[in-house]
Amino acid sequence: MAHLTRSAAPKLPPGLLRVMLGTTLVVLSYSLLNPVLAVRLQTGGASSTAIGLFAMLPFISVAGLVPLVPQLFARVGVGHAYRAGLLLELVSCLGYLVTDDYRIWCGLGLMAGVGAAAAWNATEALIAHNVPPSHRGRLTGLYQALLGAGMALGPMLPGLLRIGPMEANAIAAGGLALGLLITLAPAVTQLKAMHDDHEPMSLLSAWRFRPALAWAAVVGGVFEVGLGSITTAYGSQIGMNLAAATSIAGALGMGSFLLVCAAAWGGIGGALYTLSMIRVAHDFADTSALAGTSAMIAGYTAGGALGPLVSGWVFDHFGAGGQGCWLAVLALSLLLMQTKPTQAAPRATD
Repeated sequence: MAHLTRSAAPKLPPGLLRVMLGTTLVVLSYSLLNPVLAVRLQTGGASSTAIGLFAMLPFISVAGLVPLVPQLFARVGVGHAYRAGLLLELVSCLGYLVTDDYRIWCGLGLMAGVGAAAAWNATEALIAHNVPPSHRGRLTGLYQALLGAGMALGPMLPGLLRIGPMEANAIAAGGLALGLLITLAPAVTQLKAMHDDHEPMSLLSAWRFRPALAWAAVVGGVFEVGLGSITTAYGSQIGMNLAAATSIAGALGMGSFLLVCAAAWGGIGGALYTLSMIRVAHDFADTSALAGTSAMIAGYTAGGALGPLVSGWVFDHFGAGGQGCWLAVLALSLLLMQTKPTQAAPRATD
């Protein structure tokens, strides 16, 4: 029995669990921070469109830098790139504590996106590359469930701890610092995210290989992370206090973790992203896990960037009813994409 138990456990390289835990702390911290920032902007007089623009900036950075990630990993190593990404996100979080200037906040949002591009791509690629095929579904699902739990808990903390915006910002910074500290172990820099004897597949080839997965990532980004800030700001606009308004984003995260319209939206996004990443780990195992995960992240961040901007404009002009209509159309488009046949894997050099 003991032999069977040992053989059932996957052999993971040292450092991978540290990266997974570090990224979970990052997600927890930013799920706390982003709704709080949206409330600070709304109470400061910013429009829903302006709040949506601010919320989309980190995702613009991530999506723009995804094509450069393989070269960055090859030059400095995936572990060093991951740590640098966490450091940039920490500096950005601390910046919100010292200024209320909207323009500076936009710059900090772009900086956070640069850090997320490195840390996020590194984590997903490391999981897809290093987890054995027999455990990919289970371990990826467990990891995404932990992220969902972080996304659910973070926005609830202001109400649970009875803290204000600045205290919440400081706690988020502490979580990011702890995540960075955990991943300072030497084993993190020894991790690899691609086969040494494989030439990387291009991002365009990965999209052509699995377009339905890419579009699922876009839709997942809109539903899971593209709605949190703007729906929180809408709650503040209709008279909710900080704890109540941020709990809307918590409902989105709770949906991702397993509830109420927001929970359903979060459940759609979380499930799509998790299932897409599991499918990527299988479909791209013999070509390039880094290309596959990068393609999904590019789509997810595009959705995360599109969601708040479009939702902000829809809320300003059509209210909550219009928001529901455009999300329904988006979900229908994904159903139509799933009817298209898949194709064989391209060569890595395509």
